Amino acid sequence: MNKNIYSVSQVNTYIERMFADDFMLGNLSLSGEVSNCKYNHTGHIYFTLKDDKAAISCVMFAGKRAKGLKFQMKDGDQVVVTGYVGIYKPYGTYQVYANEIELAGVGDLYQRFEALKAELEESGMFDPMYKKPLPTHAMKIGVVTAPTGAAVHDIIRVSKTRNPFVQVILYPAQVQGEGAAPSIISGINCLDAMGLDVIIVGRGGGSIEDLWAFNEEAVAKAIFHANTPIISAVGHETDFTIADFVADRRAATPSQAAELANFVYQDFANQLERYSDRINRSFDYKLESYQERLNSLKERLKLLRPDNRIKAHEEQLKNLSFRLQHLMDLKLERYENRLVAISGRLDGLSPAKKLASGFGYVTDSTGRRVDSIEQLSVGDSFSVRIKDGQIKGDITDISSL
Repeated sequence: MNKNIYSVSQVNTYIERMFADDFMLGNLSLSGEVSNCKYNHTGHIYFTLKDDKAAISCVMFAGKRAKGLKFQMKDGDQVVVTGYVGIYKPYGTYQVYANEIELAGVGDLYQRFEALKAELEESGMFDPMYKKPLPTHAMKIGVVTAPTGAAVHDIIRVSKTRNPFVQVILYPAQVQGEGAAPSIISGINCLDAMGLDVIIVGRGGGSIEDLWAFNEEAVAKAIFHANTPIISAVGHETDFTIADFVADRRAATPSQAAELANFVYQDFANQLERYSDRINRSFDYKLESYQERLNSLKERLKLLRPDNRIKAHEEQLKNLSFRLQHLMDLKLERYENRLVAISGRLDGLSPAKKLASGFGYVTDSTGRRVDSIEQLSVGDSFSVRIKDGQIKGDITDISSL
């Protein structure tokens, strides 16, 4: 009799195909209690899901966590795991491969959350155009949260650390359970009417049931219609609520909300000091520039004063007078030299000097000088002037040389 003999891997492959072909095992949801929950360094989560009669191994791979797990899962949690059943071939063990994990009883709440989120988003309440900017230097900050708990203490501590002079006004609201939503709305309206710089609305983390008040439509509308900028600080970094989407700014934690709302006073003071130094330097520079200009105008004014102009003209007149005198002296000296030369020439031509040298000056009867025999005739009268007198006579004879 022949036997069909298979390898282990063949059997595991056959079983794997059976799981894959089974419609129910390919997409199912299981409820139970979490045990042996381990977060692997690769990002995978390994755990066991059990009830009072049985248990099954489960795994959620790192790639599924971002969308499939909205809380920090731990041993003892009652959860609903949605995924498929498959076999781990190396060991021949079957397990649930989780695509989504929810806390038991929150499925309906999550559907309500998604429905309201889609409705408000379609109405435009999440649109960035309606977001009010946060003030740069807030001095009055309102806080809507429970009066006890870590959230309010974290907000006050961070606020006072960043700005010792900030005024934090707390509205002690109920943030969980029945009546929480009206309490939060009352707090928002009350602080909004006080004309504060910014309002923080929030609380610490929790389950979806704990945070549900911040998913109420009435709370979202109170935040949207407030005149004061509002920071939503609900839960931890991985928790999102409707309030986060409609608020002007979302903070991952209450501490981060306080950081967003407050400026660092010391940085502000240092900046003011730098601005003051710049203004003083600019003022000194301007003052020095204007002083130099004033001195320049004073000098110009001195030059334009009548007495200074008179002095300047007097000095100019003196220079011109000196030049004129100098030119006149040169002219006189030139004319004197010329006169001396002419005098010398005239002296050489002087009749008196000629007469003194033994010459005579002959004139006819009319007194006209005679320098040619042709001017006289025999019988004419003439006169001869010599150095010591005058001789008169008549011409008796004329002969030429």
